[in-house]
Amino acid sequence: MPDQETQALIDGLNEDLAAEYQAIIFYNTAAQLMSGINRPELKALFEEEVQDELGHAEFLAHKVVALGGDPTTQPMPVEVGANNREHVEIALQAEKDTIERYHRRVEQAEATGETGLKVRLEDLIADETEHMEEMEMILRELG
Repeated sequence: MPDQETQALIDGLNEDLAAEYQAIIFYNTAAQLMSGINRPELKALFEEEVQDELGHAEFLAHKVVALGGDPTTQPMPVEVGANNREHVEIALQAEKDTIERYHRRVEQAEATGETGLKVRLEDLIADETEHMEEMEMILRELG
């Protein structure tokens, strides 16, 4: 049985995993719902995001098990927009929320002596920051 700090880390990683499952479903669904002249580019971008988020989910599930926990199988609730702009706005907010969660997880990993996890989470923060910046640039283009 994990100690209290490790269990809190496992619980947090499961929250992150549920958010990654949410992102996979969202990006896959929103990619199909894209419309208009920007559809090909936005669809391709969102489909690419599915693969990135799937990799994050695989890592998180593995780490939960490695720490002695059971990975969640439930995504957070999924919201999609009514148009391209709303899809991108939802994606942008999700990326911001994910970065915030991962910063908390870095602190927990450091507190439990999980240096490898801390470094990997910092890599995920960099990856999610790139996603966030991409969404911000798209929103500027969409006007």
